[in-house]
Amino acid sequence: MKPITILDKDYLAWVHTLCERYCTSQIKAAVKVNQEMLRYYWLLGKDIDERGDENKYGSAFYFTLSRDLKKRMPKATGLSERNIRYAQSFYRLYSDFIQNLQQPAADMQQSENEDNSLERSNLQQLVANLMDVIYQIPWGHHMILIDKFSGNPNKAVFYAWEIVKNGWSRDMLRNFINTDLYERQGKALTNFKRTLPDITSDLAQELTKDPYDFAFTGITTKYNEKILKDALLNNITQFLIELGTGFAYVGREYRLQIGQTEKFIDLLFYNLNLSAYVVVEVKIGKFDFADAGQLGGYVVACNHILRKEGRDNPTIGILICKEKDNLVAQYALEASSLPLGISEYDLVRLYPEKVEGTIPTIEELEKGILSEGQRDNN
Repeated sequence: MKPITILDKDYLAWVHTLCERYCTSQIKAAVKVNQEMLRYYWLLGKDIDERGDENKYGSAFYFTLSRDLKKRMPKATGLSERNIRYAQSFYRLYSDFIQNLQQPAADMQQSENEDNSLERSNLQQLVANLMDVIYQIPWGHHMILIDKFSGNPNKAVFYAWEIVKNGWSRDMLRNFINTDLYERQGKALTNFKRTLPDITSDLAQELTKDPYDFAFTGITTKYNEKILKDALLNNITQFLIELGTGFAYVGREYRLQIGQTEKFIDLLFYNLNLSAYVVVEVKIGKFDFADAGQLGGYVVACNHILRKEGRDNPTIGILICKEKDNLVAQYALEASSLPLGISEYDLVRLYPEKVEGTIPTIEELEKGILSEGQRDNN
């Protein structure tokens, strides 16, 4: 039968809906397959860990188990010796964290009262939520976390939550690991605890970083504030990723008419998670008291001019400078009744703190050169 062409709008809309529904079902199916495979790996790792067959049969045990499983299930995938080793590491990494949560709950059960019962229930819910998060993450992401944080479950769990919350690809995960997000997240000096409601202060703090990684701008020579801001906006996607979850760009040099005076905000954002405007001021010098006063003025102006009562929460101000004296910054924050945060930025790719012997100092290099010369003379 010869096909016909139907141009009826309702029919075309229905076809579009069917396509979207099919894609959604495919995604759900893929997620379900991933979750079931992760549950299999979890139980596999648990069995291996508890049975202790590696100690009994030696290192060839993993190859033997892989061979025997493939022989019995020739169509099965993901049962290589490498994956089986990762399955054991997968279980060990997260089970250590879970056991640390479950132990206080078990202790509370010994002296049951209303407060303990509530806290124990909260801990049990946290464990359930964590397992749900773990099973949502693709296996390739878990392999990266295992390689990077074996023996450090706190970091692994931190990045696991971030993967699910932000939908990171493996490349994005590697990038944030390489820039020490765990050490920087939520570390800005702020007065949010004192100036924001409890329901939003923790979330606002968690959205900050110190320092911010601006290496993506590619700036390696002398620059001024205009050059830096241009570079940030020329890489707006990377800038928004570095700022964190829920930031939407509103404008640069955003004009505010205050009485007869015009004022211009460096960078204005709206955070969807906070339901609040966020004023970002960028300074290439060292922080001083006057900077906090200027930022506070912009925050007040946004509250009066832009903020809609009942829709928007109080405006937040973040000042990102090249350098700050923490005590000066703390005094400035204590002097303000407005929600402000102060952070530094870095234009050089951030690296972990030096491990002894890995990054030589000038003195170490000079000693090495001298030693080479002495060996050559001998």
